Amino acid sequence: MLLTFTEENYLKAIFKITERAVKVASTNMVAEQVNTSAASVTDMLKKLSDKGYINYEKYKGATLSPTGVKVATQLIRKHRLWEVFLHDKLKFPWEQVHEIAEQLEHINSDDLISRLDNFLGNPRFDPHGDPIPNSEGKFMLRNQTSLDMVHSGQRVLVVGVTQHSVDFLKYLNQLKVKLGTAFKVMAVTDYDKSITLEKDGAETLTITHQVAKNLLVKFQK
Repeated sequence: MLLTFTEENYLKAIFKITERAVKVASTNMVAEQVNTSAASVTDMLKKLSDKGYINYEKYKGATLSPTGVKVATQLIRKHRLWEVFLHDKLKFPWEQVHEIAEQLEHINSDDLISRLDNFLGNPRFDPHGDPIPNSEGKFMLRNQTSLDMVHSGQRVLVVGVTQHSVDFLKYLNQLKVKLGTAFKVMAVTDYDKSITLEKDGAETLTITHQVAKNLLVKFQK
C-alpha cells in the first residue's frame, strides 16, 4: 500500500519519539515533531491505524506496528544515506544536508538505495554521527555518551550530535568542532556545568552545559 509523503513523515516521527525510551508517542509529541496541530495529528493517527501501520489508542498515543517499523527504518536508511552522499560526494556542509535529504528520502526505489549504499562503501553512520540501518533495518550500536557526562581529565572523541538545527551546527563550525575532533576535559565548572576543553594538546575552549548535552563522544586512552 503506497503512502503519501506526509504519512511517511508521521511514521518516521513516531519512530524517533519511541526510540528515546518513550514507550508511546503522545499526540502532542507527534504534533511537535511534525510541526502541526494536535487535531491534525489525531486525524492522521486514526488513518494510519486503519491502514495497519500503527497501534493507536485515544488519549494515550501511538506505537508503530511491525509494518510501520519497517517503513520508518527504511525511510531513515534512505535519509541518512542521502546525507552521506550530499556531504561526502557533493561537499554540502553538514548543516545543509538534512533539509535536502528530507526530500530525497521519499524516492521509492529499493534498487537505487542499494546501489547508493554500495557506491558510498556501505557507511554505518551519517555526517551527524547517526547510525544508518542496513537493508534489514538493523542499526550498528557503539559505546558513546553525551559530553556533559564526562569528568575532568578524561579524553574523548566527538562521534555525533543530537541537535541537528542549522544554528547549532553553524555554532560548532565556529568553534571548529566536528566529528573526529579530540578533546581532553580540563575542568567542569560547579556553578553552571560549563566545560573547559583542550583541543589538539594546545588550544582550549569553554562550552556551555547545553552544548555539551548535545555532543556525543566516546572515550579515548
